Amino acid sequence: MSTIITLMTIALLGVITAGSYLHFRPLAPDRARRWFMPTVTLNIALFFGAQLVVTILGVGDALAAPEMESALAAPREISIGMGLAFIGIALPTAFSTIAAGLAVGPIGAASLAAVSEKPEIFGRTLVYLGLAEGIAIYGLVLSILLLNKV
Repeated sequence: MSTIITLMTIALLGVITAGSYLHFRPLAPDRARRWFMPTVTLNIALFFGAQLVVTILGVGDALAAPEMESALAAPREISIGMGLAFIGIALPTAFSTIAAGLAVGPIGAASLAAVSEKPEIFGRTLVYLGLAEGIAIYGLVLSILLLNKV
């Protein structure tokens, strides 16, 4: 388990370091394609693969944990498995919120451009924005349902 967490940390630090470096010293487009894109892709794949393994192992540990006998019993400490299960429960909300943000940006820009030309289609553009924002709601509902299982 510690090996997986170490891999995640190294992959995340690699992405952060590469992003910071290229923010201050941008490369020419041909050089960026040659070494940067494969490196970042590998780091992101490593991070999300390790996150998936940690989540699966954490949910298994959390479900194997014994139940509390009564509500009045002393509170127990959260085990590593339970903490990882909570991280796994938070992932659908995190990813769906990121996806909703990526969807709302272009839709909002296009709807503003369309409304500036034809103000009568404002209602339709709100429907499209609502559909894109619904992605985040689905992730939140999934996290709530998973939280009830732990």
